[in-house]
Amino acid sequence: MTKTLDVITIGRAGVDLYGAQVGGRLEDMGSFEKYIGGSPTNIACGTARLGLKSALISRVGDEHMGRFIREELARHGVDGRGVVTDPERLTALVILGIRDEERFPLIFYRENCADMALCEKDIDEAFVSGARSVLVTGTHLSHPRTEAAVLKALGFARKHGAKTALDIDYRPNLWGVAGHGEGESRYVASGQVTEKLQATLHMFDLIVGTEEEFHIAGGTTDTVAALRAVRAVTAATLVCKRGAKGAVAFEDTIPDNLDEGISGEGFPVEVFNVLGAGDGFFAGLLKGWLDGEDWPTALRYANACGAFAVSRHGCTPAYPSLQELNFFLERGMTRADLRNDPELEQIHWSTNRHGDWSEMRVFAFDHRMQLESMTGYTPSKGGAFKELCLEAALKVQNGRSGYGILCDDRIGRRALHAASGTGLWIGRPCEWPGSRPLTLEPSLGPDCGGLSEWARENVVKVLCFCHPDDDDATWARQLAEVRRLYVASRRNRLEFLLEVIPSKVASITTDTTAKLISRFYAEGIYPDWWKLEPMDEPEAWTQVCAAIEENDRHTRGIVVLGLDAPEDVLKASFEVAASFPLVKGFAVGRTIFGSVARGWFEGSISDEEAVEEMAKRYSRLCTVWDGARARVQEAAE
Repeated sequence: MTKTLDVITIGRAGVDLYGAQVGGRLEDMGSFEKYIGGSPTNIACGTARLGLKSALISRVGDEHMGRFIREELARHGVDGRGVVTDPERLTALVILGIRDEERFPLIFYRENCADMALCEKDIDEAFVSGARSVLVTGTHLSHPRTEAAVLKALGFARKHGAKTALDIDYRPNLWGVAGHGEGESRYVASGQVTEKLQATLHMFDLIVGTEEEFHIAGGTTDTVAALRAVRAVTAATLVCKRGAKGAVAFEDTIPDNLDEGISGEGFPVEVFNVLGAGDGFFAGLLKGWLDGEDWPTALRYANACGAFAVSRHGCTPAYPSLQELNFFLERGMTRADLRNDPELEQIHWSTNRHGDWSEMRVFAFDHRMQLESMTGYTPSKGGAFKELCLEAALKVQNGRSGYGILCDDRIGRRALHAASGTGLWIGRPCEWPGSRPLTLEPSLGPDCGGLSEWARENVVKVLCFCHPDDDDATWARQLAEVRRLYVASRRNRLEFLLEVIPSKVASITTDTTAKLISRFYAEGIYPDWWKLEPMDEPEAWTQVCAAIEENDRHTRGIVVLGLDAPEDVLKASFEVAASFPLVKGFAVGRTIFGSVARGWFEGSISDEEAVEEMAKRYSRLCTVWDGARARVQEAAE
C-alpha cells in the first residue's frame, strides 16, 4: 500500500515551561517561556521541520494546554489524528531551566497525566499501516497500559513493513527509581528496568541512546559490554551518543573501542542548553535514515541538529528547518555560539514561522488620528466603532484563511482582544500617528518592553515616513527607532511589518521605494512583511521585488496599502501589483470605513448599517484582488 506518512512517534506529549532567566536556580525563576515538549513530540516536530511527513500518537487533556499541543502540532505540520483527548486527565507539564553549562534542573508534573493513559484502543491499525516508520520512547515501556499500546503499534508496524526505532530516553524518575526532585538525573541502575527494556529490544531496527542509556539497556556501566549485551538480543543498528565526542553507529559486531564505530562529521559548538538535544539529534538521524543516506551522512545531519539544540533556548523551537540545515552544512560554522550568528538566526527565524499567509486580504482600521478628527468622536465611541469594523471583517472572513486586520490597542483594544483566536491575521501599530521623525507609542515603554505583554499572534507594525533623500540626521534618528523596535520584536518572538510611505515626504520615481528597502536591509533590519504604497508602473514593482529577494529570500511578502484611494484607483493598482508573486495582497482601511465612520459618529448610520456597508466594501476589494490574481495565474497557464 502507499505510505502517506514517513514517521509516527509514540509517547509523551506535554508542555515545557522553560525558565527565561539563565544562570539561576528554578527557585529563583521569575518568568517562563511556554513550548511544546516530550521526546516523541519534539522528534515529530523536528522531523516535520526537516520536510518529513510526521505524526504523533499520544494523549492530551481536555483543557487549554491540551489544545495548545494540538495547535502547535498543526502549526508544525505534524499529523495529529493519533492524538486522543482524555476527558479525565490533565496534560503533562515540565518545569525546567538552565542553571549553568552543566546543570539543567527540571521537574516533571506527570502524576496520572493524559499521555500515560495511552492504551491499546488508541492504536489504529489503518493509521499505523500508513507509515514508513514508527518510533517509540522508553518512558512508555514503564507502565503496563502504555507498554501494551506501544507493543500493539510495533506489531502493526512490523506487519505492514514499517521500520521501527527506539529512543531509550531513560528518565529514572519516570520509571519510579528516582524522586520527583531528581528530574535531571539520567542514570540510576535498575535490574527491573533493564529486564523490561531487553524484553522489547528485538522489535527494533534502530536503537538510539546515550552511553548511560545503553548502560541501563545492557545492565552494566561498561559501555562496550552494555552495547554487546544489547547486541545479544537485537540485530538493530545501534547509535550511541557521546556528547562532545559526537555519535557512533554499529551495524554488526560491537568492537573493543567505540571509536571504531561509524561516525559522522561533528560540530564543536558552545553548550548553552542540553535539554532536548537528543530529540533534535534523532530528528536529524531519521531524516538521513528514511531518505536512504549512508550512516556517516545521517550522523552528520543528526550531529548538526543536535548542535542547534544545545545552542538555543527551548527544545522544539531550537530545531532547524531543512533550509537552515542545508545552509549550515554548506556554509560551515563561523562561530561556536550559533544563537548569536546573525545570518544563521535570520534563516532560523524566517524558515520556521507558523501559518500560511500566501494570500493577504487585510481590513486596516488601526487609524487613530483620522478617527479622532471626526465630528462626534469620543474615545468610547471610537472603541465601539472598531468593534463594528471587526464584526464586518469576520463577516467577510467567514472562517476562511487569508484574511486579516490591522487594529490598535489604544482605541481598538476591545476589538483587538476579541480578534484573538478567530483565525484572522492580526497586525498592531506601534508608531505615534503621523510622527516624523518616527516616534513610538508611549505604551511600549522606552525599551519597547511593552511588547512582552502582546499576544504571540500579533504582528508588530510600524509606519515610517521616509525618503532616500532625507538628511543624515533624520535617517539616523528614524533608523534607530525602527531598529530598536525590530530587535525587541524578535526578542519577543513577534513578526515585524515595516510600512514605508515616501510619497508623503518628497517626489518619487520608479526606484524610490526599492532604495528605501535596500537601506533598511543594509542596517540589519529584516521585516517579515513590507507594507508599500500602490505603484502604477510595473518597473517600480520589479525593482522593489528585486531589492527584497536580493536580501531575504524567505520574506513573508508585501501588502499594498490604500491611502484612502477610491475603489477604481485601487483596482487599477491591484492589476499591476498582482503580477508579482511577492505581493500577497492588500491592507486597506479608509476606502472601506472612511465615509461609514463619519456617518456613524454623526448618528446618521446605525450599527447594523455600518457593519453591512463596511462588509460590502471589504468584500468587493477582496473580489477585485482575487480577480486580478486569478487573471495573472490564467495568463501564466
